[in-house]
Amino acid sequence: MSVKVIISMDIEDFDSWSAGFNAGSEHRKAAGIEAKAYKNLDNPNNGVVVGTVPSKEAFLAFFSTPEQAERMKSAGVISQPVVKFLETQD
Repeated sequence: MSVKVIISMDIEDFDSWSAGFNAGSEHRKAAGIEAKAYKNLDNPNNGVVVGTVPSKEAFLAFFSTPEQAERMKSAGVISQPVVKFLETQD
């Protein structure tokens, strides 16, 4: 079963962050993660990612690597991301 993930973070500039996010698509694909970046209309310096991941554990393994931390820093993430995991109860 796949899991939905929502990640919210403060960013320096949406366009720069979005470009950095898009540049990481191959890394996400290799980890089985599908995600899209959004700008918070009420706070343009808040980036939100909504995606589907194979599992919470798979996402955390990907998200906690030093390489991912560096990609986020380079893209202009300036806060600790807030991550929420969601699943349906069919």
